[in-house]
Amino acid sequence: MGTLQLNTHGLATTLSVPYKFNSISSYSHKSLRLSRHRLSFSRGKIRAVSTVPESETVANEPEEPPAVDFAFVHSVLLPDGTPDVHLRSACGGQKLRDIMLDNNIELYGPYARPLLNCAGGGTCGTCMVEVVEGKELLTPRTEKEKEKLKRKPKTWRLACQATVGKPDSTGLLVIQQLPEWKAHEWTYETIAPSEET
Repeated sequence: MGTLQLNTHGLATTLSVPYKFNSISSYSHKSLRLSRHRLSFSRGKIRAVSTVPESETVANEPEEPPAVDFAFVHSVLLPDGTPDVHLRSACGGQKLRDIMLDNNIELYGPYARPLLNCAGGGTCGTCMVEVVEGKELLTPRTEKEKEKLKRKPKTWRLACQATVGKPDSTGLLVIQQLPEWKAHEWTYETIAPSEET
């Protein structure tokens, strides 16, 4: 087994391939032949090719940037009677509204037309969500939220006013979409890794 390092126009790529390499010194075409496998490149010439023994390869893989995981639960059940859950991941430091819209998660329901919502100003109250899990990742309620949600449960938030943590935040947020239109009851349980089957 060996590692093949390719440098294509300044971009270095390390690829671990479990095949023996054929020794080829220069390339003018777009494909590299290995003894049992063929690698193809979509464009550009390969400027340098070298093999590095396994002992010299970089063992550190780049770490993923910190991200907050989301589970968005729709207000309507699927035809089989289970909740419609959409799993997403996003960087912290953004408004919950922006995260939901960027990930194509329904936020406004019947108020989705431009004239029926305030587009994130915090004045209409149509972007209400219920925070089922992870409320510690959100900023405290703003004055606009306190005014619009004074008769609503404490777990309800305005997505346009709630900022999700900081850019280096990690964790899980479980969000009930359109809580005022919720047609079913469900519960959220954390399952310990030893209990999973």
